[in-house]
Amino acid sequence: MKKICVFAGSNVGAKPEFEQGAIQLGRLLAERNIELVYGGSKIGLMGRIADSVLQSGGKVTGIMPRNLFSKEIIHPLLTEFHETETMHERKALMSEFADGYIALPGGLGTFEELLEVMCWAQIGIHKKPIGALNVLHYYEPVSELLKKASNAGFMPQANVDLLILEEKPDTLLERMFDNVRGSDDTIDV
Repeated sequence: MKKICVFAGSNVGAKPEFEQGAIQLGRLLAERNIELVYGGSKIGLMGRIADSVLQSGGKVTGIMPRNLFSKEIIHPLLTEFHETETMHERKALMSEFADGYIALPGGLGTFEELLEVMCWAQIGIHKKPIGALNVLHYYEPVSELLKKASNAGFMPQANVDLLILEEKPDTLLERMFDNVRGSDDTIDV
C-alpha cells in the first residue's frame, strides 16, 4: 500500500486521545512512506493527521468538493489538492487514489464513508483493506452493529470481517498489510 485514504472528523473530539491517535497515525504513515489521501481540510482530526504527515516529511493529497466548503478550511500546505463538483465525485476520486482505507473517529460523514467503502468491497467494486483506529473503543458499537446484522441473517460474517479494528496505529497498519486482498483488481467507480 502506497496511499491510504483516511476518513476523519472535522472536529477534534472531546478527548485528547482522539487527536493523539490522528497524530500518531500521521507520523507512522510518513515514516512508512505511505501517502495520505483525505478530505483536504485543515480543521478537526482531518487537519491534525495532515499536519502530522507533513511535519514528518510525508505527502498529502486533499480532495474537496467545490463550493461545498469554505476556502478557509482548505489545508494550505498540501502536496496535492483536487477540487470536485460533488461529494460523490470526491469519494470516487479518493477511492481511485487509495490502496486502503482507515477511519479515525468522526461523525456522520466519517460513518457514511466507512460504511460505503465496506459496501463497495461487499459488492466487488474493490478489494482494498479497510481499517478503523479504535481510539478509546470508539468503533466498538459499529463492530457490534455489524455482528448483530450478521447474526440476524442480513449479511454474512465475511462482511463483518471486512473491518479491521485496532487501537494502535502500527498494529492496524500491520493487519491491513497482511490483509491486502488484491487491490489491483478494482473496478472503476
